[in-house]
Amino acid sequence: MSTANKFEFKPLPFEYDALEPFVDKQTLEIHYGKHHKAYYDNFLNAIKGTVMETMEITDIFKNISKYPGAVRNNGGGYYNHTFYWEGMKAKGGVPPTRKLLEAIVQTFGSLDEFKKQFSEAGKTRFGSGWAWLCMDDKGKLFICSTPNQDNPLMDIAEKKGILLLTMDVWEHAYYLKYQNRRPDYIDAFFNVINWDEVAARFECALKTTEAK
Repeated sequence: MSTANKFEFKPLPFEYDALEPFVDKQTLEIHYGKHHKAYYDNFLNAIKGTVMETMEITDIFKNISKYPGAVRNNGGGYYNHTFYWEGMKAKGGVPPTRKLLEAIVQTFGSLDEFKKQFSEAGKTRFGSGWAWLCMDDKGKLFICSTPNQDNPLMDIAEKKGILLLTMDVWEHAYYLKYQNRRPDYIDAFFNVINWDEVAARFECALKTTEAK
């Protein structure tokens, strides 16, 4: 299997205009076709001729501190964006399923409080980065943010966990439509969350933690 086949550049799970008016078509075309594709290409170049070509990307992340910065930055950019796209859909924002909703309410007090804390993680991330909803190794939910193209799967993360949902807060994710109004983009993001996908990730994560 070639490196390019092992690390697939997946098509968007929706059309470029599917998330309008919350995420505009032009932003998606540039974000996916230029930024994400560049991370993918640069990641393949960074691991070319190394043992990483045969590794799972999650295993690379577990030992990311041992690898060059180009692997960390581009591997994270490639993986994080794929995860981000899959967590969104047209006509999203429908409240999560009962089991996931119960876990959110148990942890944060209410869905509105979760949204408030998740929004805050995105708003207060200095510079560029990501906001995350994760599950720890005991099956508990938590919110965090990471700088640049880092994620909570990496060994350098302040808090590690299983990824459930992410929001890109790099300027290229929103600047064409929202300019410097990151909070407006964050408010809009809740209208495109694919809660069915997040619920499926939640169920899978639960099985992983229960098996330990």
